Amino acid sequence: MLKSKTHDRAYDDFAALLDTTIYQPLPDEWLVGITDVVDSTSAVAAGRYKDVNFAGASAIAALGNAWDSFDFPFVFRGDGAAFALHPSRLETAKSALQQTVQYVREVFQLDLRAGLVSVKDIRAAGGDVRTARYSASNTAIYAMFAGGGLNWADRQIKAGKYTIAQNLTHEAPDLNGLTCEWAPIPSQSGEILSLLVEPVDHAKSAVFTALARQILAVFDDPDRRSHPVPDDIVITRDVAEYLGGGDWADVVSNSDYRRYDDVLRLTLDCTAHQIEIVEKLLVRARDLGDVRFGLHRQTHALMTCLVPSGNKGSHLHFLDGMGGGYTKAAEMLGSGP
Repeated sequence: MLKSKTHDRAYDDFAALLDTTIYQPLPDEWLVGITDVVDSTSAVAAGRYKDVNFAGASAIAALGNAWDSFDFPFVFRGDGAAFALHPSRLETAKSALQQTVQYVREVFQLDLRAGLVSVKDIRAAGGDVRTARYSASNTAIYAMFAGGGLNWADRQIKAGKYTIAQNLTHEAPDLNGLTCEWAPIPSQSGEILSLLVEPVDHAKSAVFTALARQILAVFDDPDRRSHPVPDDIVITRDVAEYLGGGDWADVVSNSDYRRYDDVLRLTLDCTAHQIEIVEKLLVRARDLGDVRFGLHRQTHALMTCLVPSGNKGSHLHFLDGMGGGYTKAAEMLGSGP
C-alpha cells in the first residue's frame, strides 16, 4: 500500500472512511490506472463470472509482481481494477499492462482495456484523486479513493483516450499468487447483494456520508455485518500452508466485501427485507438528485484471491456476486431511474 507521511494511518473502522474529508490528495505527477473487461455484460450473460473476475484482478497481480511490491493503492472493481502509481514506475507498469491485456485476450478471449492518466489532467478537468487506507485486518490493508477522479478517468479511457498502446509480446505477465479456484459461496441469509452507490456531486460529501452510514446500519449485524464469507469453514493443511500458515478466519477478515472508490461497493449476504429498506432509502436519495445507484441480487458470491509469494501472510480476497455482481449492478447504475 501507499506509504508516505500523509498516508501512514490506516483506519480499521470502515464507516470512518465514508467521510471523504479525511482522504489525502495524491501528488499531481502521480498516475491513475484503470482496467476493465470490454463488454463484460456479454461474458457474464454467458456464465463466465470467474473469467471476468480473474481478468479484472489480473492487473493488480501483474503490477505488484513486476514491482516485487504491493505497496501501491489499488482496488478491485469486479470486471476491472483501479490503481495509482508514482511516475518512476511508469515504464514497468506499461509493460506489465501490455502483457496482461495480451494474456487475457489469448487465454480467455476477453478484451481487457487499460489506460493511464495523470492526476494533473484529472484536476485540470475539475476532478480530484484522494486516497485513504482501510485496515481490514492486521495483514490486509486496502486503498480507498475519493474525489471523483477515478470515475472521470474511467469515462475517458472507455472513450478511447489515455489507453495503453498494444505491444505484441512473447512474455506473459507474472500472475503468481492470483487464483479463482474457490467454490462459489452460497448465501446464508437469503440473498447475495451487489450494491453500487455513487454521489452525484462529490463536493457534497456530508450528504453522501450520512446516507452511506444509514445503509451500513441496515446491514450491520453485531456478529457478521452481512459478511458474505462464512466463518465456520475448516480448511486443509495444504490450504493453510498456501495462506502462509493462516486459517479460515484470516480469509474472512482479509476479504474486501466493502470498499469505496468514488463509488460505495458492497457485496453482502443479507435478507430481502434489508434490501427493501435500503432500496427505499436509495430511491429517495436518487429522486433528490444526491446519488445514482445500482443493485443486483443473486444466490452466491465469488472470491478471487491474491496471495503474494513474498508475503503469503498478507493474502487478499476480492469479492463479487456470482450472478453478474458488480457488472449487472453497473448496468442499473448507468441507466438511471
